[in-house]
Amino acid sequence: MRRVSMADVAAAAGVSGQTVSRVVNASPRVDPATRSRVEEAMARLGYRPHRAARALRTGRTQTVGLVVATLDTVGNSRMLQAVAAAAAGRGYGLAVATVAGPESADDAFARLADQGVDGAVVLNEATPFAAAVPAAAGFRLVLVDAPIVPRPSGGESWGVHVVQTDHAAGAYDATAHLLSLGHRRIAHIAGPSDSFAARERERGWRRALAEAALQPGAPVRGDWSAASGHAAAGSIGDATAVVVANDQMALGALRALAEAGQEVPRDVSVVGFDDIADAAQYRPPLTTVRQDFDALGARAVAVLIDDVESTAFTAPVVETLTPTLVVRASTAPPR
Repeated sequence: MRRVSMADVAAAAGVSGQTVSRVVNASPRVDPATRSRVEEAMARLGYRPHRAARALRTGRTQTVGLVVATLDTVGNSRMLQAVAAAAAGRGYGLAVATVAGPESADDAFARLADQGVDGAVVLNEATPFAAAVPAAAGFRLVLVDAPIVPRPSGGESWGVHVVQTDHAAGAYDATAHLLSLGHRRIAHIAGPSDSFAARERERGWRRALAEAALQPGAPVRGDWSAASGHAAAGSIGDATAVVVANDQMALGALRALAEAGQEVPRDVSVVGFDDIADAAQYRPPLTTVRQDFDALGARAVAVLIDDVESTAFTAPVVETLTPTLVVRASTAPPR
């Protein structure tokens, strides 16, 4: 099947090929009515700009990268889907690279550089590996869920953007909910110590307990997997409630509590974090903190592409999205 050309679009819209080129390249030198007519013809004919030709003209490949440590977690998989959808919505392709340590981080960014990506979104656990890369490689980066890292000289954030969920606020709300039900012994099954999101969720749990004049015990740490939540649940002692750092670990904790003869929420209340698609189908349906992965991915891509397409210097952007507590049947007042 013959590829629809720019000349085909020009003929259908009754304009010159140069006008179509200006619309394709988002030139301001096209009046709104003409732009609308050209875009309607492009949509009707199924025209897709030729990526390689555009790269020669603009110096951009219209491809963004996604750097991730693992896709085994539901959160990262959801973010991959969200970033891919948001990139496609802006007419950009997506290249994915995984990292597991500093050396593979160099390899990952080298692979993205070989593919000529215009910039990259870097997820949570992969962000520490990206710290030394942007200045050396000239990458435009958006870090998802990462601390703001100062330049060595101090004072300014380095030339990357950050889009994040307010994890501490989410965990604070989850703990405050349990406190409002009357719980005073509230344990925490935390995520990995090297995860920014896990540290922030632990901080929110601690803050809520401190404001209630309660001394938190040591958190039990998992690795985000259901199996680690199952193992950790045996170490929460006499807690009447537990805030779990993600829904997968909460699933494992629910099974461990049932195996120990403890009924949720009669004996122990459980709150998760993420509100994955199946959280409402757990037994019992899980009270959890919902973070909007679609909005997070959309904002990360929008910030990155706006920077890529800007003709002027873009100051570092920091955006924070607020999560929402979703109360279901896994929490109740203590006996």
